[in-house]
Amino acid sequence: MAIRIAVGDESFEEIRKTGLYYVDKTELLYDLVGRAGNKVTLFTRPRRFGKTLNMSMMESFFDINRNSKAVFEGLNVSKHEEFCATWMNRYPVLFISFKDVDGLDFESAYEQLQSILADYCKTIVSLFESVHIDSADADIFERLKYQKGSLSDVKGSLKTIMRMMNAVYGKPVILLMDEYDVPLAKASEKNTEQNRYYVQMLDVIKGMLSIALKTNEYLKFAVVTGCLRIAKESIFTGTNNFMSYSVLDEDFSEYFGFTQSEVNRLLAEAGCTDKTDIIREWYDGYVFGNNQVYCPWDVASYVAALLRRENAEPKNYWRNTSSNGVIKEFVGRFKVSGKFETLMNGGTIQETVSDELTYDILHESEQNLWSVLLMTGYLTKASTVDEGSTVSLRIPNVEIAGIFQDTVAVYFKEKLDRSQQEAMMDALWSGDTATASKIMSDLLWKTISYMDYHEDYYHAFMAGLFVDRGYETRSNKERGLGRPDLQLLDVDNRRAMIIEVKRPTKKGIWKIFAMRHYSRLLMGNMQRTWTSDLKRFSAMESLSSGNRQ
Repeated sequence: MAIRIAVGDESFEEIRKTGLYYVDKTELLYDLVGRAGNKVTLFTRPRRFGKTLNMSMMESFFDINRNSKAVFEGLNVSKHEEFCATWMNRYPVLFISFKDVDGLDFESAYEQLQSILADYCKTIVSLFESVHIDSADADIFERLKYQKGSLSDVKGSLKTIMRMMNAVYGKPVILLMDEYDVPLAKASEKNTEQNRYYVQMLDVIKGMLSIALKTNEYLKFAVVTGCLRIAKESIFTGTNNFMSYSVLDEDFSEYFGFTQSEVNRLLAEAGCTDKTDIIREWYDGYVFGNNQVYCPWDVASYVAALLRRENAEPKNYWRNTSSNGVIKEFVGRFKVSGKFETLMNGGTIQETVSDELTYDILHESEQNLWSVLLMTGYLTKASTVDEGSTVSLRIPNVEIAGIFQDTVAVYFKEKLDRSQQEAMMDALWSGDTATASKIMSDLLWKTISYMDYHEDYYHAFMAGLFVDRGYETRSNKERGLGRPDLQLLDVDNRRAMIIEVKRPTKKGIWKIFAMRHYSRLLMGNMQRTWTSDLKRFSAMESLSSGNRQ
């Protein structure tokens, strides 16, 4: 029977009960509790690397209100019989996620946070109906449920709920907090200084975590996930037995992302082993600690597409899961053109990185840039060997290289001098390729160096130049017997242009190779003329690369 994959399903129990394919990460439970035994554990990983699904798995395993033996049957953790007997469904669990806390200003974001707390209260209200609860806690709970709590109520909300759970079950509570730093990330990334509300949101989140995690007698242990570890704000200062594991750490590195053996098994069961090389090229390459892993979101998305259509092409699934503005902002802020060029050309750079960052100072230094790009998955370590604080960095795969390319191309477009752009267009329409090439080189030189880079990069850059210029722009579209790089149709003026972009082997030289300009065309016979001229263009393509230079 063919396997089934539900992309985006982050409910462990639903995946198991409906027979969907699950990559077994349950050994994490034993390593985390049976071996490490931390009071508070923070896992920081890029988006779409399985953090939420792992948290859902933990909730199912520990929650005293469930009977999870069947859903864990046959999985790795079930081999630890004594551990399962001690921990499975033995403790109350408070599982909450802050991934949806966002807003244009503090008031709207804070309201969203209150809404999330209210929704959670509504799901557990029945727990307290037949048990005596302290009247003060009951009053706070009621205010939280109706989004009428004071700031003090909200900051102490998690501990209040845990104290109430403790009264019901007579046991300390396991706290699972997913995407704890999303409210801070959203607060710091708004477009204008007036819209930024980082300090206000920090005060709220810091208060919630401090009260819930520090000297809380109702806490059994806590697991927290996010993209970055917030350090200087002292959110976790004073927390007993606190451990943080980032992409730089060896411990637990195999539990977030798919290992090579897991991907091999998935492809074999899906009947897609012929796609092994493509999937490795597009979605592999991340190094967490001493493990090389694939992005699970991408692998699952592509295999699901292959199960529907065996000829499905790989896509950039990660691109649209969040904003990629961090790359563009840093490209514009720091003089890193040579380093970005090295990365985009498949090379590595040596940089000092840290896994302790704060969202309010991310943009203040180049060192922070590289640390953020590493922690959020845009870059990865180039080796599984521990290099200390100075790390070799590279772009992990084709998918992320595409995000870099597109983001930098947008940056180029925004940096263009409109007068230069007009001059370049005039030169192109008049057939003056020498002048057009010089202007193009000047534009590239003022932004990011272009020496010794790939031809398709300039192709994308050229295409971006003509957007919003009033032309119909076609890229790599078949015409007659050929497929020119770019076709520009100026319908109003009955003219068209073909541009073919080539990169010479001689460094520092970039030219428009074959540009044909047609001003005589009438719309009625345009297709016939395209076909005729492209036959001659195809003949030009047979020239040796040496003659092209």
